[in-house]
Amino acid sequence: MFDRVKAVIFDVDGTLVDSMWIWKQVDIDYLGKRNISLPETLQLEIEGKSYTETAIYFKERFNLPDAVEDIKEEWRMMAEDFYKNRIALKKGAKALIERLYTKGVKLGIATSNSRELVEHMLDNHGIHRYFSRIKTSCEVDKGKPYPDVYLKVAEELEVRPEECLVFEDTIAGVTAALAAGMRAIAIADEVSKDSKEKLETMTERYINGFDEVMEYL
Repeated sequence: MFDRVKAVIFDVDGTLVDSMWIWKQVDIDYLGKRNISLPETLQLEIEGKSYTETAIYFKERFNLPDAVEDIKEEWRMMAEDFYKNRIALKKGAKALIERLYTKGVKLGIATSNSRELVEHMLDNHGIHRYFSRIKTSCEVDKGKPYPDVYLKVAEELEVRPEECLVFEDTIAGVTAALAAGMRAIAIADEVSKDSKEKLETMTERYINGFDEVMEYL
C-alpha cells in the first residue's frame, strides 16, 4: 500500500477529523438566523468547494447582503471552539501520522476549510509539527473536485504526484486526488456514508479507521 510512496496527503474534515456534522449545524444555524431553511441537497451541492467558493455560493443562492469575507468570518467564529477544543481525530489517525513521520514519509494537508481552523485543530491534537505543508483550496485557483490543491501540495513537498497517497472521504475529494495523478484511499464518514459504493470503486481501498492500514507500514 505504501510502496513507492514518498508523501501522504490528508484531507481534513471527514477524513482526518470527525467534523462534517459541525458544518451542517453551522449551515442550519447561519441560515436559521436569516429565516432560511436548510435545503436538503445543500451538503451535496457544496461538497469539495473551498471556504471562499462556499461563501460565494451562499451569497448568490440565498441572496445574502453580507460580504463574502463577512460570511466566512461568521462561520469561522461559529466553528472556532470546536476546532480549538472539541473535534476528535479519526480512529488511528495520530498513530499513523507519527509512524509515517518516523519513516521519513513527507506529510501534507489539502483542505477546503479555513487555514486558521485547521491549524487550531492540529495544535489541539499536538500534530502540527508533523506536516510540512498545509494548503487550502482558497490558496489555489479552484477547489475540489479540481486537482489544484493536491498538485500544489505535491509541488511544495517536492514530490511527483504519482509518489503521493491521498486519504479522502468524499467523491469530490477523491476525484481531485485522481485528477492530480495520485493514488487514493477513502475513509468512512457518517456524512458521506451514502457514497460508500462509489468510493469503493474509485479508490484502492475503503477503510473505517486509520488503524486498518498500520499493518502495511
